[in-house]
Amino acid sequence: MKILYIINGLNGGGAAFPIPSLVSVMRGEGHDVRLVALMRQDGLAGPHLEAAGIDYRIIGHGPNDIIGSARRLMAAIRSDRPDVIWTSLTRATIFGQIAGRLSGIPVVSWQHNAWLKPANLAILRRTWRLSRHWVVDSEAVADYTAGTIGVDRSRIHLWPIFMVDPGKPPPVRPPRATFTIGSLGRLHRNKQYGLLIDIAAHIRDRHPAAHGALSFVVAGEGAERETLEAKVRALGLDNVRFIGFRRDTDAFFREIDAYIQPSHHEGMCIALHEAMAAALPVIATPVGQMRHSITPACGFLHESGDVQGFARSILTLAADRALAADMGAAARQRVLDGFHEAKVRAAGAALLARLEAERAAARATSA
Repeated sequence: MKILYIINGLNGGGAAFPIPSLVSVMRGEGHDVRLVALMRQDGLAGPHLEAAGIDYRIIGHGPNDIIGSARRLMAAIRSDRPDVIWTSLTRATIFGQIAGRLSGIPVVSWQHNAWLKPANLAILRRTWRLSRHWVVDSEAVADYTAGTIGVDRSRIHLWPIFMVDPGKPPPVRPPRATFTIGSLGRLHRNKQYGLLIDIAAHIRDRHPAAHGALSFVVAGEGAERETLEAKVRALGLDNVRFIGFRRDTDAFFREIDAYIQPSHHEGMCIALHEAMAAALPVIATPVGQMRHSITPACGFLHESGDVQGFARSILTLAADRALAADMGAAARQRVLDGFHEAKVRAAGAALLARLEAERAAARATSA
Protein backbone atom coordinates (compact mmCIF):
# COMPACT_ATOMS: atom_id res chain seq x y z
CA MET A 1 0.00 0.00 0.00
CA LYS A 2 0.97 3.62 -0.46
CA ILE A 3 0.48 5.47 2.84
CA LEU A 4 0.42 9.25 3.15
CA TYR A 5 1.27 10.01 6.79
CA ILE A 6 0.16 13.49 7.91
CA ILE A 7 1.42 15.08 11.11
CA ASN A 8 0.81 18.49 12.65
CA GLY A 9 4.45 19.55 12.75
CA LEU A 10 8.05 18.75 13.58
CA ASN A 11 8.14 19.52 17.29
CA GLY A 12 10.91 17.89 19.29
CA GLY A 13 9.16 15.07 21.14
CA GLY A 14 5.51 14.15 21.18
CA ALA A 15 3.93 12.50 18.15
CA ALA A 16 6.79 13.15 15.70
CA PHE A 17 9.57 11.32 17.54
CA PRO A 18 8.02 7.80 17.42
CA ILE A 19 7.54 8.02 13.65
CA PRO A 20 10.81 6.25 12.72
CA SER A 21 9.85 3.12 14.64
CA LEU A 22 6.30 3.19 13.24
CA VAL A 23 7.49 3.72 9.68
CA SER A 24 10.02 0.91 10.11
CA VAL A 25 7.12 -1.45 10.81
CA MET A 26 5.13 -0.15 7.83
CA ARG A 27 8.11 -0.47 5.49
CA GLY A 28 9.00 -3.84 6.97
CA GLU A 29 5.55 -5.05 5.92
CA GLY A 30 6.20 -3.87 2.37
CA HIS A 31 4.41 -0.52 2.36
CA ASP A 32 5.52 2.78 0.83
CA VAL A 33 5.24 5.67 3.31
CA ARG A 34 5.37 9.39 2.50
CA LEU A 35 5.38 11.95 5.31
CA VAL A 36 3.75 15.38 5.22
CA ALA A 37 3.92 17.98 8.01
CA LEU A 38 1.34 20.76 8.11
CA MET A 39 3.87 23.16 9.63
CA ARG A 40 7.46 23.26 10.84
CA GLN A 41 6.86 24.21 14.51
CA ASP A 42 10.21 24.07 16.38
CA GLY A 43 11.72 21.74 13.76
CA LEU A 44 13.65 19.63 16.26
CA ALA A 45 12.15 16.40 14.95
CA GLY A 46 13.53 17.05 11.46
CA PRO A 47 17.07 15.71 12.03
CA HIS A 48 15.59 12.77 13.94
CA LEU A 49 13.49 11.81 10.91
CA GLU A 50 16.35 12.40 8.49
CA ALA A 51 18.67 10.18 10.52
CA ALA A 52 16.09 7.40 10.12
CA GLY A 53 16.02 7.89 6.34
CA ILE A 54 12.54 9.41 6.30
CA ASP A 55 11.92 12.17 3.77
CA TYR A 56 9.22 14.68 4.58
CA ARG A 57 7.50 17.71 3.14
CA ILE A 58 6.34 20.76 5.05
CA ILE A 59 3.30 22.09 3.23
CA GLY A 60 2.15 24.91 5.52
CA HIS A 61 3.57 28.20 6.74
CA GLY A 62 2.17 28.19 10.26
CA PRO A 63 -1.03 27.63 12.23
CA ASN A 64 -2.96 30.31 10.32
CA ASP A 65 -2.15 28.95 6.86
CA ILE A 66 -5.29 26.82 6.79
CA ILE A 67 -6.56 27.28 3.23
CA GLY A 68 -3.07 27.16 1.69
CA SER A 69 -2.18 24.01 3.64
CA ALA A 70 -5.43 22.34 2.61
CA ARG A 71 -4.81 23.11 -1.07
CA ARG A 72 -1.24 21.83 -0.92
CA LEU A 73 -2.38 18.69 0.88
CA MET A 74 -4.92 17.94 -1.84
CA ALA A 75 -2.21 18.54 -4.45
CA ALA A 76 0.04 16.04 -2.62
CA ILE A 77 -2.77 13.48 -2.58
CA ARG A 78 -3.42 13.93 -6.31
CA SER A 79 0.32 13.56 -6.95
CA ASP A 80 1.03 10.58 -4.66
CA ARG A 81 -2.33 8.80 -5.13
CA PRO A 82 -2.09 7.04 -1.73
CA ASP A 83 -4.18 4.03 -0.77
CA VAL A 84 -4.47 5.20 2.86
CA ILE A 85 -4.29 8.58 4.59
CA TRP A 86 -2.78 8.17 8.07
CA THR A 87 -3.11 11.12 10.48
CA SER A 88 -1.53 12.11 13.76
CA LEU A 89 -2.89 14.77 16.18
CA THR A 90 -6.13 16.70 15.85
CA ARG A 91 -5.27 19.31 13.22
CA ALA A 92 -3.74 16.71 10.93
CA THR A 93 -6.72 14.41 11.56
CA ILE A 94 -9.25 17.08 10.57
CA PHE A 95 -7.27 17.92 7.42
CA GLY A 96 -6.92 14.23 6.61
CA GLN A 97 -10.59 13.46 7.22
CA ILE A 98 -11.71 16.22 4.88
CA ALA A 99 -9.14 15.19 2.25
CA GLY A 100 -10.18 11.56 2.58
CA ARG A 101 -13.84 12.45 2.13
CA LEU A 102 -13.10 14.52 -0.96
CA SER A 103 -10.76 11.96 -2.53
CA GLY A 104 -12.52 8.76 -1.48
CA ILE A 105 -9.41 7.48 0.32
CA PRO A 106 -9.82 5.71 3.69
CA VAL A 107 -8.40 7.49 6.71
CA VAL A 108 -6.66 5.98 9.72
CA SER A 109 -6.11 8.32 12.69
CA TRP A 110 -3.88 8.22 15.73
CA GLN A 111 -5.15 9.38 19.10
CA HIS A 112 -2.06 9.93 21.24
CA ASN A 113 -3.36 11.64 24.35
CA ALA A 114 -5.89 10.88 27.05
CA TRP A 115 -6.89 14.55 27.00
CA LEU A 116 -7.97 17.05 24.36
CA LYS A 117 -8.56 20.77 24.38
CA PRO A 118 -12.32 21.39 24.66
CA ALA A 119 -12.56 22.74 21.10
CA ASN A 120 -10.68 19.78 19.63
CA LEU A 121 -12.78 17.35 21.65
CA ALA A 122 -15.99 18.96 20.38
CA ILE A 123 -14.80 18.66 16.77
CA LEU A 124 -13.68 15.03 17.00
CA ARG A 125 -16.93 14.02 18.68
CA ARG A 126 -18.61 15.11 15.45
CA THR A 127 -16.05 13.90 12.89
CA TRP A 128 -14.68 10.62 14.28
CA ARG A 129 -16.74 8.56 11.83
CA LEU A 130 -14.75 10.08 8.95
CA SER A 131 -11.78 7.97 10.06
CA ARG A 132 -12.28 4.30 9.25
CA HIS A 133 -9.92 3.19 12.02
CA TRP A 134 -8.52 4.81 15.15
CA VAL A 135 -5.12 3.76 16.48
CA VAL A 136 -4.23 4.31 20.12
CA ASP A 137 -0.86 3.92 21.78
CA SER A 138 -1.99 2.70 25.20
CA GLU A 139 -4.87 1.31 27.24
CA ALA A 140 -5.44 4.71 28.81
CA VAL A 141 -5.89 6.38 25.43
CA ALA A 142 -8.17 3.56 24.24
CA ASP A 143 -10.47 4.22 27.20
CA TYR A 144 -10.45 7.97 26.49
CA THR A 145 -11.06 7.52 22.77
CA ALA A 146 -14.07 5.29 23.37
CA GLY A 147 -15.47 6.85 26.53
CA THR A 148 -14.87 10.56 25.95
CA ILE A 149 -14.59 11.06 22.19
CA GLY A 150 -17.24 8.39 21.58
CA VAL A 151 -15.46 6.25 18.98
CA ASP A 152 -16.91 2.75 18.54
CA ARG A 153 -14.66 0.16 20.22
CA SER A 154 -14.73 -1.88 17.01
CA ARG A 155 -12.77 0.88 15.28
CA ILE A 156 -10.06 1.21 17.94
CA HIS A 157 -6.75 -0.64 17.58
CA LEU A 158 -3.92 -0.73 20.10
CA TRP A 159 -0.46 -0.15 18.64
CA PRO A 160 2.02 1.20 21.22
CA ILE A 161 4.36 3.89 19.88
CA PHE A 162 7.06 2.69 22.27
CA MET A 163 8.95 -0.57 22.04
CA VAL A 164 11.91 -2.07 23.88
CA ASP A 165 14.79 -3.80 22.15
CA PRO A 166 15.61 -6.66 24.54
CA GLY A 167 19.09 -6.93 23.06
CA LYS A 168 20.00 -3.40 24.13
CA PRO A 169 21.44 -3.50 27.67
CA PRO A 170 20.58 -0.81 30.22
CA PRO A 171 23.25 1.85 30.81
CA VAL A 172 25.94 1.42 33.45
CA ARG A 173 25.90 4.24 35.99
CA PRO A 174 29.11 4.85 37.93
CA PRO A 175 28.88 5.53 41.68
CA ARG A 176 28.43 9.23 42.44
CA ALA A 177 27.85 11.29 45.52
CA THR A 178 24.96 13.33 44.14
CA PHE A 179 21.61 11.66 43.47
CA THR A 180 20.20 13.20 40.28
CA ILE A 181 16.50 13.26 39.41
CA GLY A 182 15.88 13.90 35.72
CA SER A 183 13.05 14.54 33.31
CA LEU A 184 12.86 14.73 29.55
CA GLY A 185 10.20 16.61 27.65
CA ARG A 186 8.99 19.74 25.92
CA LEU A 187 8.84 22.71 28.26
CA HIS A 188 5.09 23.11 28.08
CA ARG A 189 2.72 23.92 30.91
CA ASN A 190 1.17 20.46 30.65
CA LYS A 191 4.44 18.90 31.83
CA GLN A 192 4.20 20.91 35.08
CA TYR A 193 7.92 21.49 35.53
CA GLY A 194 6.99 24.35 37.82
CA LEU A 195 5.81 21.65 40.23
CA LEU A 196 9.25 20.02 40.02
CA ILE A 197 10.78 23.34 41.08
CA ASP A 198 8.35 23.52 44.02
CA ILE A 199 9.42 20.01 45.04
CA ALA A 200 13.09 20.99 44.99
CA ALA A 201 12.34 24.09 47.08
CA HIS A 202 10.31 22.05 49.56
CA ILE A 203 13.18 19.61 50.07
CA ARG A 204 15.65 22.46 50.56
CA ASP A 205 13.44 24.18 53.11
CA ARG A 206 12.16 21.11 55.00
CA HIS A 207 15.08 18.69 54.58
CA PRO A 208 18.22 20.85 54.33
CA ALA A 209 20.55 17.96 55.14
CA ALA A 210 19.39 16.10 52.03
CA HIS A 211 19.34 19.14 49.76
CA GLY A 212 23.08 19.23 49.12
CA ALA A 213 23.19 15.64 47.88
CA LEU A 214 20.34 16.09 45.36
CA SER A 215 20.20 17.64 41.92
CA PHE A 216 17.39 18.08 39.40
CA VAL A 217 17.90 18.28 35.64
CA VAL A 218 15.35 18.73 32.85
CA ALA A 219 16.25 18.17 29.20
CA GLY A 220 13.99 19.87 26.69
CA GLU A 221 13.03 23.11 25.00
CA GLY A 222 9.79 25.03 24.83
CA ALA A 223 7.89 28.22 25.46
CA GLU A 224 8.02 27.80 29.25
CA ARG A 225 11.81 27.77 29.59
CA GLU A 226 12.29 31.44 30.41
CA THR A 227 9.47 31.36 32.98
CA LEU A 228 10.80 28.21 34.62
CA GLU A 229 14.37 29.49 34.83
CA ALA A 230 13.10 32.76 36.30
CA LYS A 231 11.29 30.79 39.00
CA VAL A 232 14.47 28.88 39.82
CA ARG A 233 16.35 32.17 40.22
CA ALA A 234 13.59 33.75 42.29
CA LEU A 235 13.65 30.80 44.72
CA GLY A 236 17.43 30.81 44.89
CA LEU A 237 17.74 27.13 43.97
CA ASP A 238 21.26 26.04 43.11
CA ASN A 239 20.48 22.43 42.17
CA VAL A 240 17.83 22.73 39.44
CA ARG A 241 19.01 22.96 35.82
CA PHE A 242 17.27 23.21 32.45
CA ILE A 243 19.83 21.98 29.92
CA GLY A 244 17.95 22.31 26.63
CA PHE A 245 17.09 19.76 24.00
CA ARG A 246 19.14 16.53 24.17
CA ARG A 247 19.23 14.33 21.10
CA ASP A 248 21.27 11.61 22.83
CA THR A 249 18.69 10.34 25.31
CA ASP A 250 20.78 7.27 26.18
CA ALA A 251 23.53 9.55 27.51
CA PHE A 252 20.96 11.56 29.46
CA PHE A 253 19.59 8.45 31.16
CA ARG A 254 23.13 7.41 32.12
CA GLU A 255 23.58 10.74 33.88
CA ILE A 256 20.55 10.48 36.18
CA ASP A 257 19.56 8.14 39.02
CA ALA A 258 15.76 8.46 38.97
CA TYR A 259 13.17 9.81 36.56
CA ILE A 260 10.27 12.15 37.37
CA GLN A 261 7.22 13.07 35.26
CA PRO A 262 4.78 15.45 37.05
CA SER A 263 2.50 15.98 34.01
CA HIS A 264 -1.08 17.22 34.17
CA HIS A 265 -2.07 14.80 31.38
CA GLU A 266 -0.33 12.32 29.12
CA GLY A 267 -0.93 9.61 26.58
CA MET A 268 1.82 7.03 26.30
CA CYS A 269 4.60 9.30 27.66
CA ILE A 270 7.47 7.76 25.74
CA ALA A 271 10.17 9.49 27.79
CA LEU A 272 9.03 7.87 31.02
CA HIS A 273 8.89 4.44 29.39
CA GLU A 274 12.34 4.98 27.91
CA ALA A 275 13.56 5.77 31.43
CA MET A 276 12.03 2.53 32.67
CA ALA A 277 13.78 0.63 29.86
CA ALA A 278 17.01 2.29 31.03
CA ALA A 279 16.45 0.70 34.47
CA LEU A 280 15.53 3.89 36.30
CA PRO A 281 13.03 4.08 39.16
CA VAL A 282 10.21 6.45 38.22
CA ILE A 283 8.03 8.96 40.01
CA ALA A 284 4.98 10.38 38.21
CA THR A 285 1.39 11.50 38.27
CA PRO A 286 -1.27 8.79 37.67
CA VAL A 287 -2.30 10.03 34.22
CA GLY A 288 -2.32 8.38 30.81
CA GLN A 289 -0.45 5.12 30.43
CA MET A 290 1.75 5.97 33.41
CA ARG A 291 -0.96 4.90 35.83
CA HIS A 292 -1.00 1.46 34.17
CA SER A 293 2.74 0.99 33.71
CA ILE A 294 4.01 2.10 37.12
CA THR A 295 3.57 -0.41 39.93
CA PRO A 296 4.82 -0.14 43.54
CA ALA A 297 7.70 -2.44 42.57
CA CYS A 298 9.14 0.01 40.06
CA GLY A 299 8.08 3.49 41.11
CA PHE A 300 5.75 5.92 42.85
CA LEU A 301 2.55 7.66 41.77
CA HIS A 302 1.40 10.96 43.29
CA GLU A 303 -1.47 13.23 42.40
CA SER A 304 -0.65 16.50 40.70
CA GLY A 305 0.24 19.11 43.28
CA ASP A 306 1.28 16.62 45.97
CA VAL A 307 4.60 18.31 46.64
CA GLN A 308 5.14 16.48 49.93
CA GLY A 309 4.44 13.09 48.37
CA PHE A 310 6.85 13.66 45.48
CA ALA A 311 9.50 14.93 47.89
CA ARG A 312 9.05 11.92 50.15
CA SER A 313 9.57 9.50 47.26
CA ILE A 314 12.67 11.33 46.05
CA LEU A 315 14.16 11.28 49.53
CA THR A 316 13.36 7.57 49.89
CA LEU A 317 15.25 6.71 46.71
CA ALA A 318 18.17 9.02 47.46
CA ALA A 319 18.59 7.51 50.92
CA ASP A 320 18.51 3.90 49.71
CA ARG A 321 20.52 3.39 46.52
CA ALA A 322 19.95 -0.38 46.66
CA LEU A 323 16.19 0.18 46.66
CA ALA A 324 16.55 2.58 43.73
CA ALA A 325 18.54 -0.04 41.78
CA ASP A 326 16.00 -2.77 42.55
CA MET A 327 13.11 -0.56 41.46
CA GLY A 328 14.98 0.37 38.29
CA ALA A 329 15.49 -3.30 37.45
CA ALA A 330 11.79 -3.96 38.05
CA ALA A 331 10.88 -0.98 35.84
CA ARG A 332 12.95 -2.39 32.99
CA GLN A 333 11.35 -5.80 33.32
CA ARG A 334 7.91 -4.18 33.40
CA VAL A 335 8.38 -2.53 30.00
CA LEU A 336 10.13 -5.58 28.55
CA ASP A 337 7.05 -7.61 29.42
CA GLY A 338 4.59 -5.06 28.05
CA PHE A 339 6.43 -3.44 25.14
CA HIS A 340 8.81 -6.06 23.79
CA GLU A 341 9.81 -5.07 20.24
CA ALA A 342 8.40 -8.25 18.68
CA LYS A 343 5.04 -7.74 20.42
CA VAL A 344 4.72 -4.12 19.31
CA ARG A 345 5.70 -4.90 15.71
CA ALA A 346 3.14 -7.69 15.61
CA ALA A 347 0.40 -5.26 16.70
CA GLY A 348 1.29 -2.89 13.87
CA ALA A 349 1.54 -5.70 11.33
CA ALA A 350 -1.91 -7.00 12.28
CA LEU A 351 -3.52 -3.61 11.67
CA LEU A 352 -1.70 -3.17 8.36
CA ALA A 353 -2.83 -6.64 7.26
CA ARG A 354 -6.42 -5.69 8.03
CA LEU A 355 -6.10 -2.52 5.93
CA GLU A 356 -4.70 -4.57 3.05
CA ALA A 357 -7.60 -7.00 3.29
CA GLU A 358 -10.11 -4.14 3.26
CA ARG A 359 -8.38 -2.62 0.23
CA ALA A 360 -8.52 -5.95 -1.60
CA ALA A 361 -12.22 -6.39 -0.75
CA ALA A 362 -13.01 -2.88 -1.99
CA ARG A 363 -11.22 -3.57 -5.27
CA ALA A 364 -13.10 -6.85 -5.70
CA THR A 365 -16.43 -5.12 -5.11
CA SER A 366 -15.72 -2.35 -7.64
CA ALA A 367 -14.43 -4.77 -10.29
